[in-house]
Amino acid sequence: MFVGRNKIVVGVALVIGLLVVFLANSFFRGVEQREQRKSEQLQLVQVLVASQPLEFGAVLTAQNTKLVGWPAGSLPEGAFRTSIGVVNNPKGPRVALRPLVVGEPILASNISGADGRASISALLPDGMRAVAVGIDAVSGVGGMVSPGDVVDVLVTREMGGQDANDKDQMTDIVLEKIRVIAIDQVADNKATDPKVAKTATLEVDAVGAQKIALAQEVGTVSLALRNVTSVEDGANMTVTQQDLGSGWRSAPSRRAQNASPGLAGLPPGFFSEAPMGAPRYAAPRPSTPAAPPRPAGPTVEIVRGTAPTTYEVKRHGS
Repeated sequence: MFVGRNKIVVGVALVIGLLVVFLANSFFRGVEQREQRKSEQLQLVQVLVASQPLEFGAVLTAQNTKLVGWPAGSLPEGAFRTSIGVVNNPKGPRVALRPLVVGEPILASNISGADGRASISALLPDGMRAVAVGIDAVSGVGGMVSPGDVVDVLVTREMGGQDANDKDQMTDIVLEKIRVIAIDQVADNKATDPKVAKTATLEVDAVGAQKIALAQEVGTVSLALRNVTSVEDGANMTVTQQDLGSGWRSAPSRRAQNASPGLAGLPPGFFSEAPMGAPRYAAPRPSTPAAPPRPAGPTVEIVRGTAPTTYEVKRHGS
């Protein structure tokens, strides 16, 4: 009996001992892995950074760049670990495509190509295209559009249809919230001085590029500058010459009237065309003859054919 009990106690102690050993090994193994990750993060590699503030178009030289230690675990994508091919490039000087601050890593997407050519394509996100639009002082918002701004693209073209003539035109919003990459050959987003340019390069997707190309063929393209932080969409409606004038008539309500089959036969002027806030006057009603006063005394009604006539019966002496 005592032998069996001793075996049970020894077995339980053995299981507990193995469990303690397993937990201890797991704990120390986790500590070693954490320490290894910390050491890897603290391991430094050489990275090329800007040693001076670099403006757009600044040539990269040994004086405005330097190699510094950078944690290997947080190395930015596209960073250069050597200055060879970047500084004193034999194919031509490489320039900054955007402003860089002191200590900022120099990335392949922030400088021109290996041949020294300013490569705007490196700034385009995946799936996006760069499309040039011809502008002037009017269509380019008076030269106030700069790289980095956000615009809407409008097209003005002739109206189609059998009833339209050569002078009937309409304006549509082709694209909204489009980023401006460059104005003429300038892609510096710090260039805010007004400049009347000839072209504006826009960042659009493939379908947007097709729309802009077609819009430039069928009509006149204009840019509308908008707030960069604005997120709401516009009315996205077609404006015609009928919408010009005092400005009070609502084009959506007019279009809704024309689009509704049940309202197509209504006469002109059925919808109010008075501006909001204008006084409204009721049309005068036609006057009707006043009804004769009812007699106060007894009456008698005589019917001749189908026309009844009421007579007042006067008393004797009245």
